[in-house]
Amino acid sequence: MRRPSATATAAPTPAEKGRNMRTLSKLLPYLWPPGEAWVKRRVMLAMLALVLGKLISVTTPYLYKRAVDALGGSAPDAGTMLGLGAVGLTVAYGVARLGNVGFGELRDAVFVRVGQRALRKLALETFTHIHRLSMRYHITRKTGGLSRIIERGVKGVDFLLRFMLFSVGPLILELTMVSILFAVLFNIWYMLVVVVTITIYVLYTFRVTEWRVQIRRDMNAQDTDANQKAIDSLLNFETVKYFGAEALEAKRYDGAMERYEGLAVKTGQSLSVLNFGQAFIITIGLIIVMVMAAQGVQAGTLTVGDFVMVNAYMIQITMPLGFLGTVYREIRQALVDMGDMFDLLGQPAEISDAPGAPALLVGKGEVVLDHVSFGYDAARPILRDVSITVPAGQTVALVGPSGSGKSTIGRLLFRFYDVTEGALRIDGQDVRDVTQQSLHDAIGVVPQDTVLFNDTIYYNVAYGRPDASRAEVEAAAKAAKIHDFILSLPDGYDTSVGERGLKLSGGEKQRVGIARTLLKNPPILLLDEATSALDTQTERDIQDSLKAMGQGRTVITIAHRLSTIADADQIVVLEAGRIVERGRHDDLVDAGGRYAAMWARQSSEEEAAASTGTAA
Repeated sequence: MRRPSATATAAPTPAEKGRNMRTLSKLLPYLWPPGEAWVKRRVMLAMLALVLGKLISVTTPYLYKRAVDALGGSAPDAGTMLGLGAVGLTVAYGVARLGNVGFGELRDAVFVRVGQRALRKLALETFTHIHRLSMRYHITRKTGGLSRIIERGVKGVDFLLRFMLFSVGPLILELTMVSILFAVLFNIWYMLVVVVTITIYVLYTFRVTEWRVQIRRDMNAQDTDANQKAIDSLLNFETVKYFGAEALEAKRYDGAMERYEGLAVKTGQSLSVLNFGQAFIITIGLIIVMVMAAQGVQAGTLTVGDFVMVNAYMIQITMPLGFLGTVYREIRQALVDMGDMFDLLGQPAEISDAPGAPALLVGKGEVVLDHVSFGYDAARPILRDVSITVPAGQTVALVGPSGSGKSTIGRLLFRFYDVTEGALRIDGQDVRDVTQQSLHDAIGVVPQDTVLFNDTIYYNVAYGRPDASRAEVEAAAKAAKIHDFILSLPDGYDTSVGERGLKLSGGEKQRVGIARTLLKNPPILLLDEATSALDTQTERDIQDSLKAMGQGRTVITIAHRLSTIADADQIVVLEAGRIVERGRHDDLVDAGGRYAAMWARQSSEEEAAASTGTAA
């Protein structure tokens, strides 16, 4: 969702500051986890290396000064004071520079495992949490937007760990050390110039960067919008082709990218303003300090080595300051991205297991809807006082017009949602009182359109029970009457099915879905209009497989074509969320009610279609 626009130079609001602090507090346990001593040891060792590196860093210009004075003869005791000659001081200067780099690399090498562990655990926790969120949440969010939240959040954590801990922290430490050294080695005015220069620099950087942060936020929002349009279009590739809408889709995507382009140009231009202002402030401070040092040399109170040392210190502290604007902006953005990710982690799961919930124990497999009422929106009820009993081992069919509540019953059975009133029980156990995992294990679903993973046929069949042996996978494929087809393919079971299974026909996908469910071997089956999207001949073939699969199992079938459920043990007719009829096929036809009218209409349509086909 696009964030509300802020004023150009708006500082973080109290609410944003509070959110940033909460975000950082949530990150800390990943860096200092209880019970994992090795992580804490690595953090402490990295911090020690950091401090040692900065101590060597502030010593390096002093060694340089001593070497210059020893070579210039302006301070004859410059070399002997440290027990080293000019050559020795030069070597010590080189060793100090190497030591500074060495401790920096040691710090990074020690900490990298801590950082990568934190990234991995955060990414896994977020991914797992998204799967725990309810169906209601997922149908209101876009997959592309969720993937970007995770991607940017993890990158934000990575940036914050690397730059805040090992750039901003060390920079503050080094600036403090250099300021104290200037006051001790020279006088308070040197320190004041450095402090004032840095203060003005930081204030200017933060003020301009606040402006740039808002532009970056808008860029991210536009980037997400463009990404969602691209993913949505690619997922609906066939629909785009059907309607010849390639140009329309390209126009939509280009429109989003055009808005992104405008914001990207504005970001680049504002960066130029920031960089020049920073260079101006630093240069003025550097000139003032160097003029003061030059006057000291002319007055004889300072040596040429002191002049060189002042210059070296100023260059040493201003070089990392040059990245402060970028680092600050990225830290702000990282906090925003991390905040979005932690907000996602804080999103409560609408459906959760009751504390101490036991596993579902399925004996016979009887399913009972006891005066169930439900609505996705409280103001729009879908089911009204529905009571259905599905005896163990029998097949109950749900029929009715679109919107009558058929598929909703399937979602309630799988507990994608909880009933508003009444109860849904399996073998006398309310589905709200047992673990979701055990409930899902007990139910096999064959949907109208089986969606496959972009992997091999073997992977998709084995998904029903990942620990199954190859013989068991092939036996399931044989039972679903797809084994011979698979073997006819060049790569057999290793054939890739493409994204969402697009390389397979509708009937082939359904058979893979049936094989997957057979391998799962659940006591309860839910067939959600499993053949309504197929042609008549393929439907008949698939129906044979479905009937065989239902033997010995409790089956709830949601039907569009009534001919597929004529032999069901019980048919329940729904209309506007209420049961209007129930009974066996012959009894309902003889009754001359809603079902009989639906049967007559479909029969005449099928006869008309058959006669047209014969005439053709």
